[in-house]
Amino acid sequence: MKQSIFTVKENRKLTSDVMLMRLSGDTSHITAAGQFVNVKLDGFYLRRPISVCDVEEGILTVIYKNVGKGTDYMAALTPGAELDLLTGLGNGYDLSVSGNSPVVIGGGVGVPPMYNLAKRLISQGKEVTAILGFNKKDEIFFENEFKALGCKTVITTVDGSYGVKGFVTDALRDMDYSYFYTCGPEPMLKAVYRAASTSGQFSFERRMGCGFGACMGCSCKTITGNKRICKEGPVLVKEDILWEE
Repeated sequence: MKQSIFTVKENRKLTSDVMLMRLSGDTSHITAAGQFVNVKLDGFYLRRPISVCDVEEGILTVIYKNVGKGTDYMAALTPGAELDLLTGLGNGYDLSVSGNSPVVIGGGVGVPPMYNLAKRLISQGKEVTAILGFNKKDEIFFENEFKALGCKTVITTVDGSYGVKGFVTDALRDMDYSYFYTCGPEPMLKAVYRAASTSGQFSFERRMGCGFGACMGCSCKTITGNKRICKEGPVLVKEDILWEE
């Protein structure tokens, strides 16, 4: 974990309520796809955990949904503004078990961490398929960016206004793949868990206090005991998950 000051380079809308922010700073502690950062906002007690969408040397990209006072504050930031970030948080995805033809599955704001994951898998010579799920056409973002990486990219919309009508599992059902990685709302994760034909890895969201394992506020039960989503997670393997009823 590293505490650093980052400078906003870009902060713009992707859709009506989804924002993309690029920041410059020390990215050396972000070592795995699926890790997150914890952002300190002036006037707010708790930091905001946000998944890493992409990282290059000295440049961090995050995508966040503008849903409340904290993200309102973020959305109003202009280039040159500074933010205090904790970086290198969470365990990230294990790429070593992907096989030759993995599928990455993102739903809504679970799409961003799939981008850096796909980028890393493709750099290893894997044939990557991306399934990106949204409610409707005007919520879609990053389709072209996934295609530019070289992913076979499938979009699903619940209302059928674009791509495959239905949920990400409707696209997954008849697909051949060696392994899967996924991030999104918990109902989607449960559906993927039931539909998937291989092992895989899931990234979970929880309300967090500290973001680095000290407060125990984001603990959950697993097959192998209690785990902290911010420390031993946010990525858990399929075989370790116990779903809460």
